Amino acid sequence: MTLPAPQDGEESQPWHQAVLRRWSAWVPIRSLARRHRQRIKNHLLALDERDRYLRFGYPATDEQVSKYALGLDFERDEVLGIFNRKLELVAMAHLAYEPLPQRVGKPAMAEFGVSVMGKARGRGFGARLFEHAALHARNRGIETLFIHALSENAPMLKIARKAGATVERDGSESEAWLRLPPDTVASHVGEALERHLAEVDFTLKRHVKTFHAIVDGVTEAAQSLGDGGKGPKP
Repeated sequence: MTLPAPQDGEESQPWHQAVLRRWSAWVPIRSLARRHRQRIKNHLLALDERDRYLRFGYPATDEQVSKYALGLDFERDEVLGIFNRKLELVAMAHLAYEPLPQRVGKPAMAEFGVSVMGKARGRGFGARLFEHAALHARNRGIETLFIHALSENAPMLKIARKAGATVERDGSESEAWLRLPPDTVASHVGEALERHLAEVDFTLKRHVKTFHAIVDGVTEAAQSLGDGGKGPKP
């Protein structure tokens, strides 16, 4: 699974403590489909001007953002998302598969792009999405994960370097390549297990949200009856 890499000293801990520590940082990442297009659009439109600039490489307007969301090809590419307890899409990644190599002499690559809402920053969501995307690409025979980012996008480039990617800077823009290992039975099982757990997590969140909505409705009705059906005072 795409769990965090062992930290310093973790190998010397009892095995159960190491496992618990790694699981405590697990983030449910869900594959998004065509039915999530509006959620994706809303997420991207909620990004402020600076975040849009870093994500797209230019100050994207609402119209440009909407066009991007409507143009996503869910049959060809992989779109990944992280939902909070309110089922808001707070972070998403786009793993774009190209039929031909992006660079002459290079093997076919998948390009990675990510966005995280301001209120969800500092939780490692970008790194987790990158790890999951790398696993997904690896299991589909992709040899290299490619990132094109502005040189000032320090968080993204830091994630790439930490994963072992080679980063080349050319003025205001940078490119990073991460060589992926071949897929294994373990990598396929890990991805399938994580996909299942993410679906379970989303279902639980949806049930909890529905339950809270019912409780709120019953509470509001009871208060209204207690007021003699007059409703809230002006």
